[in-house]
Amino acid sequence: MPDAIAQWWDGVELWLTQLPFALQFPMVMVVLLPLCRSVAWLIDRAVDWGTSEVTSDDAAEPPVGALPEDLGEARRSRTS
Repeated sequence: MPDAIAQWWDGVELWLTQLPFALQFPMVMVVLLPLCRSVAWLIDRAVDWGTSEVTSDDAAEPPVGALPEDLGEARRSRTS
């Protein structure tokens, strides 16, 4: 199975490198831009979640996407 994947990837890589640059660039950007954006979003959310779990400061910035009622419950549980 890994050999089949490696051969397929080699074929894709060879096909892409034989294209003219004017076609290579958009093809790579179509894949890389969404992939990089998704990875950056995941890292941002993971760090945001991690720091919100570690901090005990009630005045700390809430995690991205936190609802106001979630913040109230979290602050009440920390002070109890």
